Amino acid sequence: MHWASAWLQEATRQEVRRNPNAMTLSTVDAAAKPSSRVVLCKAFITDPGYVVLYTNYKSRKAADIEANPAVAITFHWDALGRQVRIEGPAVRSPDAESDAYFASRHWGSQVGAWASDQSYAIDSRAALMQQLRERARDLGVSVSDDMQSLTGDRQPTIPRPEHWGGFRIWAEAVELWIEGADRIHERARWTRNLRPESKHAFAVGAWHGQRLQP
Repeated sequence: MHWASAWLQEATRQEVRRNPNAMTLSTVDAAAKPSSRVVLCKAFITDPGYVVLYTNYKSRKAADIEANPAVAITFHWDALGRQVRIEGPAVRSPDAESDAYFASRHWGSQVGAWASDQSYAIDSRAALMQQLRERARDLGVSVSDDMQSLTGDRQPTIPRPEHWGGFRIWAEAVELWIEGADRIHERARWTRNLRPESKHAFAVGAWHGQRLQP
């Protein structure tokens, strides 16, 4: 996890792409159907070893996690020739952690968390914008018709909705990959045991690693 964190920090420093913290999250639903999407890593905690993402708890990804908490994430930085794969259980973040992050977001993103029923169908873009404006008004937030600016005299205080928050993905396995010449890559995998300690955390065992053939 320390090497993976160092790689993420280097990708961020070098600005290798617009969102160097982007990662592919793969989940499996109750019917064993897989699904993948790109999300943003908002915290990388090397010890005891988990990463954090935020989402709508009513979204498809959240429904998958509730049905099967075993997930996989992949960071890939093509410009650096490096990849990190992490596998393990996902659990909800503590409310205080989600509250703190939500409070740090732009007001528009805060309104969006209330206004968008993520993953659910809607008739049109116009219907979505109308829903956004109506829910902003329900929150007491005065916004322009295009939802791009505030029209009131004060910055609104918007609470975090109960249906929105973080997931901690605890690392049970970590694989590091470095691009090599002639496709003879450097590749190694570490695994450890996790024991549930609370609904948010695990007691972690020692890491055991081995080199893998490319």
